[in-house]
Amino acid sequence: MFVQEFIAAVIPLYLVATVLYLYRALKGPTIPDHVLGVDLLSYNLAVLFIVLGIFFEEPILIVTAIPLALWIYALDIYVAKYLERKVMGA
Repeated sequence: MFVQEFIAAVIPLYLVATVLYLYRALKGPTIPDHVLGVDLLSYNLAVLFIVLGIFFEEPILIVTAIPLALWIYALDIYVAKYLERKVMGA
């Protein structure tokens, strides 16, 4: 009962945050702003997987959020290296 009320209260905040992150990803004036917007959208999706996993009592949703978060982190490192050195690859 408490979990359902919590999720019902959090979903509107989640949607507002998603719209703001999408705006940042599409309209960010610089490349880091675009990257930050995509990162936040992806982390937001990972959190949604975890919340839905708790809500539906499906542990597979929580397990899928972990590789997604790690992939986002790897993307951050790759983009940061590119922005610093302006070289693609290692």
